[in-house]
Amino acid sequence: ETPDFISTALRSSDAANWRIVPRKNPASDYPSDFEVVQIRQATRNSLFTLQDHPYIKRVTPQRKVFRSLKFTDGEYPRAPCNDGRWTQKWQSWQSSRPLRRTSLSLGSGFWHATGRHSSRRLLRAIPRHVAQILQADVLWQMGHTGSGVKVAVFDTGLSEKHPHFKNVKERTNWTNEKTLDDGLGHGTFVAGVIASMRECQGFAPDSELHIFRVFTNNQVSYTSWFLDAFNYAILKKIDVLNLSIGGPDFMDHPFVDKVWELTANRVIMVSAIGNDGPLYGTLNNPADQMDVIGVGGIDFEDNIARFSSRGMTTWELPGGYGRVKPDIVTYGSGVRGSGMKEGCRSLSGTSVASPVVAGAVTLLASTVQNRELVNPASMKQALIASARRLPGVNMFEQGHGKLDLLKAYQILNSYHPQASLSPSYIDLTECPYMWPYCSQPIYYGGMPTIVNVTILNGMGVTGRIVDKPIWQPYLPQNGDHIDVAISYSPVLWPWAGYLAVSISVAKKAASWEGIAQGHVMVTVASPAQNDAGGELTSTVKLPVKVKIIPTPPRSKRVLWDQYHNLRYPPGYFPRDNLRMKNDPLDWNGDHIHTNFRDMYQHLRSMGYFVEVLGAPITCFDASQYGTLLMVDSEEEYFPEEVTKLRRDIDNGLSLIIFSDWYNTSVMRKVKFYDENTRQWWMPDTGGANVPALNDLISVWGMAFSDGLYEGDFTMADHDMYYASGCSIARFPEDGIVIGQALKDQGLEVLKQETMVVDNVPILGLYQTPSEGAGRIALYGDSNCIDDSHRQKDCFWLLDALLQYTSYSMMPSSLTHSKSRVPPPTATDHPLPQRLEGNHLYRYSKVLESHLGDHKPRPLPACPHLSWAKPQPLNETAPSNLWKHQKLLSVDLDKVVLPNARSYRPQVRPLSPGESEAWDIPGGIMPGRYNQEVGQTIPVFAFLGAMVVLSFFVVQLTKAKSKPKRRKPRVKRPLYLQQQQQQQQQQQAPHAGRTPTV
Repeated sequence: ETPDFISTALRSSDAANWRIVPRKNPASDYPSDFEVVQIRQATRNSLFTLQDHPYIKRVTPQRKVFRSLKFTDGEYPRAPCNDGRWTQKWQSWQSSRPLRRTSLSLGSGFWHATGRHSSRRLLRAIPRHVAQILQADVLWQMGHTGSGVKVAVFDTGLSEKHPHFKNVKERTNWTNEKTLDDGLGHGTFVAGVIASMRECQGFAPDSELHIFRVFTNNQVSYTSWFLDAFNYAILKKIDVLNLSIGGPDFMDHPFVDKVWELTANRVIMVSAIGNDGPLYGTLNNPADQMDVIGVGGIDFEDNIARFSSRGMTTWELPGGYGRVKPDIVTYGSGVRGSGMKEGCRSLSGTSVASPVVAGAVTLLASTVQNRELVNPASMKQALIASARRLPGVNMFEQGHGKLDLLKAYQILNSYHPQASLSPSYIDLTECPYMWPYCSQPIYYGGMPTIVNVTILNGMGVTGRIVDKPIWQPYLPQNGDHIDVAISYSPVLWPWAGYLAVSISVAKKAASWEGIAQGHVMVTVASPAQNDAGGELTSTVKLPVKVKIIPTPPRSKRVLWDQYHNLRYPPGYFPRDNLRMKNDPLDWNGDHIHTNFRDMYQHLRSMGYFVEVLGAPITCFDASQYGTLLMVDSEEEYFPEEVTKLRRDIDNGLSLIIFSDWYNTSVMRKVKFYDENTRQWWMPDTGGANVPALNDLISVWGMAFSDGLYEGDFTMADHDMYYASGCSIARFPEDGIVIGQALKDQGLEVLKQETMVVDNVPILGLYQTPSEGAGRIALYGDSNCIDDSHRQKDCFWLLDALLQYTSYSMMPSSLTHSKSRVPPPTATDHPLPQRLEGNHLYRYSKVLESHLGDHKPRPLPACPHLSWAKPQPLNETAPSNLWKHQKLLSVDLDKVVLPNARSYRPQVRPLSPGESEAWDIPGGIMPGRYNQEVGQTIPVFAFLGAMVVLSFFVVQLTKAKSKPKRRKPRVKRPLYLQQQQQQQQQQQAPHAGRTPTV
């Protein structure tokens, strides 16, 4: 990737004239410097810019060579990479942690135009911009143009005399650079989508634009800059705030708390959900907060953009289940917006989709006469209740659907303060929208299914749930076959809270199959506004529909250990694949519905039922499950867990472990210095907590090594890739061990030397000796089942291991493999030791610090759900739980829209020096469009057409009534025929030509 400082040096009108080429360093696989090679003639100004840049060490007319970047321990270049984080050679672990937020334009190279399509299609002669596609022109014709609404753009700044903006109230700079101008074009583009007056028109051209420059030209920002700027936004009473930025750190408490303070002050915050798709569990903060409108991206064919991040939120892991995000989606691919100095360009990314919604919100806010009704909750309620659901897309990809501006206008102008739910119903039978809930039926004895519902409170910034939520099963629809437990926010603040619904099957339905339904009733109360006294209340209903099946056999049930998976942001947990230096943090949740989603789908297709354990190992009944699956565990284990697991395996439970690397020397090597906190960050574990795993399996004479290996190989006729995995150091003599020839990646990381090691033991299979006991399978790398950076999947291997652990069927492809090696003994390889001085105890649920030493905490009590007392109803449940998400007492027929028609603003002649663009005189003024005249024009046109038609009918009748006389045929002279043909040829090209605009 192009380093950011090079792209900055090339930023000019003729940047396309240069090509950036990394120069090979013969001593390693990494470039020592970069060349900028001229491929077309450039202007003198560009050459001058390059020549003056501090990172150029030699300039010739045709070649420019940037200074060599040589990295050693403790030395860092003073130039950030594309995302503003620091880089070194093998130690090029970038500082995502902590407190740093990056732009969410696609690929971080957001000055490059995008929007190309893979297939060819006709192009429109007159380009329609995103505001017109979403029918903002209908509201413009009604006189709504965003006037009176203060909108803030937190981005890279804006030039003072940009021709697209007429109502920039204030520009402020919060960075350490002494400029207010936009040096990248990102902030200009975002502001243009919201409020541009010309060419690429924005949604609300008459809104008051407040520009906050919080990013430098190198895309660097700090939490302290944001905190100061947020305080100033509160002081200026900003109405709408757009943040086309994001990061994985939802535990940046000062930042998150300040966002809450902003929304509590009635600032409607719109933020991009992230560009880390199509991977799940990649939601960025602050878009993943309940009080913020999180926006995902789609293309103009209404497909979810591949780059758009997807749910679920990972705040709630490992104990609960994440919330639905994004809230809505809109166009974010190939959208046109304002160029840095003038003109328009197209960009892609969720940082493009975010200002589309922010502009729509600004426009909508200007349509409401009583501005007191507009707040972060009511605006989000209107957007999600009006969103148009996309077919074939689940709720963790699209949220509530695509932005529908006109329907949101109707809802907002019929709105009265109330509470609502997101999602508004629970239907575990509706696929694909309710994925993953609909992917697996529920049954007696299974782990409860948890659905995390967001409560939106449009009545006030604070509220509470009156009494307790009530569970009311429908008796005709077998609602008494399910049990429901409900937990909820004691206080709803700001504007929102949670409602966690746990669903389980009653014992009487252990062998029953069918559909069960009921609903949960919730009453929300908020203090009345304007010191009126009393409370406002709102009661909402959450329909519940589930499919129940008889309890599957033990061999088909797989239990996923979620409790012992840790991830960023609490600490520095490095990636499992050390080759992925541009993405060093393990932050996706390690859940079967996030970065192990493909593995989960595969197991379901194979007929397995996968459940999630969010509590210690002491909290499940092992007799119900065939296999316990531990993948990439970073947590320690309670002594009681170790004892229970050994007893469970003796009684028939089987165990599969996918491990990862753990080497203290490599962990010290991949530390990084964070410029934000001014301190070194050391990994708290390796790819997995191998020492803890070794404590768990030591009783069977098994252990993983501290080796670090990588390479391609073939196993059982399957191509495989081992990505930064460890080897097996100890294994019982009567077990089966598979070895492969792999590269010693640890040696490469530490000494930049390459060595191939033969017969590295990577897979072990073992039948424990007790009668009726379970089986154990070990594999040293989890990357082949992890979606994050998977190159070649090994789902076939997981199938073979489950056949072995669940059915005691030894896979012949492995037992007869030529790769079998003797089981390693204790003397073959040293075991890994825990890194001295690590801070795992700070984030661990198991460890606590005690006089400088770490010891296990007391074993916590297992979670016991308090099942709600049912209040049965002898009613018939609705057949379709989702019609369209409607708010209470909102009648869309009451709000009449003008006739939606193709709309083009009036164009005035260009003044000298202006670009050829559409211009709306004095903004988009409603006085230029008389609604009464517009409605009477079709009537006159119809009457005129009827008169003309009657005239032709009369003439045709007269012609038929006359007697026909046959005239003799007269031959035209040849020259007359030729003359007529020439006239036709001259007229033909003009007859079908479309006027050029």
